[in-house]
Amino acid sequence: MAQQADLILHGGEIVTVAESAESAESSESAESDARPPEAVAVKDGTIVFVGPRQEALDQWSGPHTVVRDLEGRALLPGFVDAHGHLGGIGLQATIANLLAAPDGDVTGLDSLKDKLRAWAGSTVGADSEWIVGFGYDDAMLAEGRHPTREDLDEVSRDRPVLAIHQSFHLGAVNSLGLKRLRYSAATPDPEGGVIRRRELAVPPAHGEPDGVLEEKAFTPASDLALAGLPERALLMLFITGAATAASFGFTTVQEGGTTLDNLKALRDTAAAVPFAVDVVAYVKAGEAMSSALDDPIGVSDEYVDGVRAAGVKLVLDGSPQGRTAWLTAPYLTPPAGKPEDYCGYPAEPDGTVVDKQVSTAVERGWQVLAHVNGDAAIDQFLRAVEAAGPGRRPTVAIHAQTAREDQVEAFARLGIVPSFFSMHTYYWGDWYRGTVFGEQRAATISPARWALDRGLRYTSHHDAPVALPDSIAVLSSQVTRRTRTDGVVLGPEQRVSALEAVRAITLDAAHQYGEQDRKGSIEVGKLADLVILSANPLTVDPEAIRDIEVVETIKAGTTIHPPAPAARASAIPATAPTPQWGCC
Repeated sequence: MAQQADLILHGGEIVTVAESAESAESSESAESDARPPEAVAVKDGTIVFVGPRQEALDQWSGPHTVVRDLEGRALLPGFVDAHGHLGGIGLQATIANLLAAPDGDVTGLDSLKDKLRAWAGSTVGADSEWIVGFGYDDAMLAEGRHPTREDLDEVSRDRPVLAIHQSFHLGAVNSLGLKRLRYSAATPDPEGGVIRRRELAVPPAHGEPDGVLEEKAFTPASDLALAGLPERALLMLFITGAATAASFGFTTVQEGGTTLDNLKALRDTAAAVPFAVDVVAYVKAGEAMSSALDDPIGVSDEYVDGVRAAGVKLVLDGSPQGRTAWLTAPYLTPPAGKPEDYCGYPAEPDGTVVDKQVSTAVERGWQVLAHVNGDAAIDQFLRAVEAAGPGRRPTVAIHAQTAREDQVEAFARLGIVPSFFSMHTYYWGDWYRGTVFGEQRAATISPARWALDRGLRYTSHHDAPVALPDSIAVLSSQVTRRTRTDGVVLGPEQRVSALEAVRAITLDAAHQYGEQDRKGSIEVGKLADLVILSANPLTVDPEAIRDIEVVETIKAGTTIHPPAPAARASAIPATAPTPQWGCC
């Protein structure tokens, strides 16, 4: 024995996702002569052997080697989060859960109000300035509408109340919340946002607010409410988020669109308690560009205490489920009070500002991520990318929900990685068919097959806290595209194979980060970032993928989920982050 491994795993189905081995792993390749590997050996956090079981035992087993039998379970590369919000995952676990099934049990306004009241009396809620909850979906509420100020006044008239929509692009506040925000009939809508009104405006008034706020009118409400959370809760958001992500098999996660203050807090937290997972951070483009420093972000390819900053995030429109995404063709059914030709609206109407942000980022070597849900927003982004030229790392179109076929071709021509929010097919597919887009446009949301047909590496993400960071749901939604309520297959021609879906959250996501040389597949020389699943998504019935469970998550050879019996160090920074967790 030349060397001794720390760990040898065998006795299960090993899905390497190595590009040279794809034919052996695909369920369509039963006639291939290539034999799938039987064992993986790990030493010092790195994969040192992938191959036959007996060879692994003969060459790498020693007196201190832990040899583990997978007992028929599946071993895959650790999942790589192509887009999410680490602090938002922690926030999701901290405030009131207003989600509908299967992630919660809110069914209507009465149960929503009950959840808020219960949280208000909880350990965290009792010390919070605002009563705040996240995740309601008007498409899933029995009343089919957003809560209003009157609804939330029933929760409390003495404390401000905020109910955050599942998109994190809208929310509703009670009367005291409106007062704290100084929103009244005399308040005009901010650029890039809407204060919904009780009645039509009668100049010079703008209409009395009904409590529902969109986009840049909503952001101040979320900032105020989350700033009022207890200090101890704010201090734990990143740590809670990392542990939650690990429970879903993620070994690399994203803080996708943070402030400079939050980035500092992230680094301070990691210095005190190094994260079990790797965290890649992106700063809001406007804030980064306005700094007097050449590189206020501190962009690097290397992780320090498990954190590295990679670039900037632009937000160019809103959410299709909230009907604030910016489209080139009108919504099937516009929101109340909007004209028939309503197409949503841009977050930044001045395209020259977008052009400048993208070109500056490219010049400085910052990777660019852009939230673009509507096809009009995608057009705006494509113009900016074409003018700026290629960046040092792949430019990423986040969500790209309504990308047209010609836009997917432009992604391929410009080297843009589309990162699809594929779970929309499940959560909002029925809403899109009947209310938002109509059958034809709904069928092509998250058009993964168009991307693959053009040779693109696409990725798929969860965008937590918009959805739970559920890796298995991400896989299932790509393969089946089955909707939540009606159970129909939304755009069957856009479905992908299980292997292609796995690649989207492993190797191709690692390519998105420029980390494919060390992550994303089970190959000698790469980090031993691994996940053990109860079954192999490549071999089970596609409809059974959603029932697969994450059994164990391994980061650099060490199990990080389930957590060790002894709690990890509890030291945390002395100051809390500025809580601006806007999703997108």
